[in-house]
Amino acid sequence: MNVTVEISGKQYTVSEGDQIKVAHQQSEVGDTLSFDKVLFANDGEKNLIGTPIVKGATIETSVLKQGRERKILIYKKKRRKGYQRKNGHRQDYTLLQVDKIKLSAEKKPAKKKPAETAVKED
Repeated sequence: MNVTVEISGKQYTVSEGDQIKVAHQQSEVGDTLSFDKVLFANDGEKNLIGTPIVKGATIETSVLKQGRERKILIYKKKRRKGYQRKNGHRQDYTLLQVDKIKLSAEKKPAKKKPAETAVKED
């Protein structure tokens, strides 16, 4: 079963048991997080497409690690002007493991039969 879920404004396609790096989440290692913005789900037989989200669908994840990415260097220079700037950045991340994907089967309300009109005989 594959689902596409939105976490912190970014979309990830995951299945059960996958590990994903997402933007830093406020939680501790070992905590469980639940995300309900499931945009698309494929259970092997049928596709569920959200409008914009699939109602009742959630994924449960556990936090494996809080860390920082490797440093990215930013270097700016303008030739013949003596302008040079060097800067670096390390992004925080959270490593999540997808434990369970829940899809609730949405039951459509039963169609009511139109009320039979009583015919009066005079």
